[in-house]
Amino acid sequence: MGKQLLMGNEAIGLGAIHAGVDVVCGYPGTPSTEILETVAKNNPGDVYVEWSTNEKAALEVGAGAAYAGRRVLVTMKQVGLNVASDPLMSLAYIGVKGGMVIAVADDPGPISSQTEQDTRHFAHFSKLPVFDPSSPEEAYEMIGDAFDYSEKYHTPVLFRPTTRVCHACASIEVKPRRTKDVPEGFVKDSKWVIFPRLSYQAHRNIEQRNPQIGEDFSGYRFNYICGSGKKGVVSGGISYAYTCEALGETPVRLMKISTPYPFPEKLALQFLEGLDEVLVVEELDPVLERELIYLCGKHHLPVTVKGKLTGDIQPAGENTVASVRGALERFLGLETSAMQPIEKPDLPIRPPVLCAGCPHRASFYAVKQAMKSRKAVFSGDIGCYTLGNAAPLGMVDTCLCMGAGVTVAQGLHRAQPDAVNFAFIGDSTFFASGITGVVNAVYNETDIVLIVLDNSTTAMTGHQPHPGTGVTMMGEVSQKISIPAVLEAIGVKSVVTVDPLDLEKAVDAVKTAAELKGVSAVIFKSPCIAVTKPAPLYHVDEEKCIGCKKCIRELGCPAIVYKGNKAYIEPSLCYGCSICSQVCPVGAIGGAQHE
Repeated sequence: MGKQLLMGNEAIGLGAIHAGVDVVCGYPGTPSTEILETVAKNNPGDVYVEWSTNEKAALEVGAGAAYAGRRVLVTMKQVGLNVASDPLMSLAYIGVKGGMVIAVADDPGPISSQTEQDTRHFAHFSKLPVFDPSSPEEAYEMIGDAFDYSEKYHTPVLFRPTTRVCHACASIEVKPRRTKDVPEGFVKDSKWVIFPRLSYQAHRNIEQRNPQIGEDFSGYRFNYICGSGKKGVVSGGISYAYTCEALGETPVRLMKISTPYPFPEKLALQFLEGLDEVLVVEELDPVLERELIYLCGKHHLPVTVKGKLTGDIQPAGENTVASVRGALERFLGLETSAMQPIEKPDLPIRPPVLCAGCPHRASFYAVKQAMKSRKAVFSGDIGCYTLGNAAPLGMVDTCLCMGAGVTVAQGLHRAQPDAVNFAFIGDSTFFASGITGVVNAVYNETDIVLIVLDNSTTAMTGHQPHPGTGVTMMGEVSQKISIPAVLEAIGVKSVVTVDPLDLEKAVDAVKTAAELKGVSAVIFKSPCIAVTKPAPLYHVDEEKCIGCKKCIRELGCPAIVYKGNKAYIEPSLCYGCSICSQVCPVGAIGGAQHE
């Protein structure tokens, strides 16, 4: 099929197609999102692809298909694995018939996540094999290997690319799709039903199996040793690429570990033989480092292992070529390299902000205006609207994880019932993990105001469809699930839908909801500006503008700046949401298409 320039996630998606994947499920989350989208875009016609309601649902749909012998890929980001951990732990015991790969993208930094958690720990915790690619090229090849190992050992396997692998690009030789075998289908058997007695035996089998997999991994093509010397370096994932670039032609014994669990002990013992010291370069946690320390203790090897635990590698955040080069120079006793990067000025700090014209800005502002004379706490959630925390809005007081805003608000009410407790949640997150929290509030008769920010898409991760959009990832028109109908069915007595761009009505709706007992809901419904662009654009009448900066000071819209002692709206950024014109005290902002 020839070479193609591919992003790492595209390589993983195409690699899965090449490996004969039958079913792909997932929930969008940076940096994993493009994996599933690539499969959907390049679907040969016989692959079922879905954005599931959440990661738990995705893993369980995938499990059913794998029980029937299909090759299954499930995609998510690292915090999504927390959501899917319940079925994951049981599935590790039950096993699968068809190959099942769970692609979990980690986010060192973190660049777009709540945590820097390391999925390699989840592999150890769940006793499942994990693959850790170091480049897009390797990820393309390794995803096929992951399916093969899954079928060989009848177990799900984890596949852990990190952000710099997911979003790097490389020229990759794309292979023809393998010929798929027709699966036997689901065969009824008691092994698919998890009972305590069967789980006990399954646990014993796993403990016997994993050392065999570790032995198998010692001969795996992407685990290897090269070079020589009395000092050694161990690495894996993207840090291996950094290590190779930093070392250049420097002679050192180097071991690459692409399967951190079960650990390839046989290969590691070969590597450690005759060494005095070892430096372990990895992201995020000292997983390989601890394995080597354990191995040296187990076999009484006089080898000093250095890395994160000894302070020789930074304990958090991303590694870089520069940071790895510095660590290697210290470890190997080399002079500071003359090839250090040229000093560059620091980039200006550009904090993320809500887009110009984003309806969430209007929603937050309406709630802020409605509550300006009252004690209120604003519990937020995961999505674009988390940015409502930033000045000048300052409207997100808490943010824990997806769906938690609804339940955190309930706890705050029990602790301080004199405050009005708001819970903000987006439409996609409402379906993913918000509904149970609302049920909890209604059942326990808790006074909260639920604010659903419905912009008709999953905006933060790239505008994927969700149950409220009426379109599936396969492009089919489906039953559009109504958020107001769901809330009413749950038992929410007051459900009001209003356009947040109509500021006066939006403020009134919030004031009314805040006076009610129990759960009241306001749905601010206005499409994301990337989905529907409003018009006309707005401009400032310089003669009327008094330079009070209220539009800038209260809204924080990136399209409005202060220029020549007057407010000025940058026409290339304005989307005509009209909120600034409603805020202006002197009527200096009006809507007119710019020439």
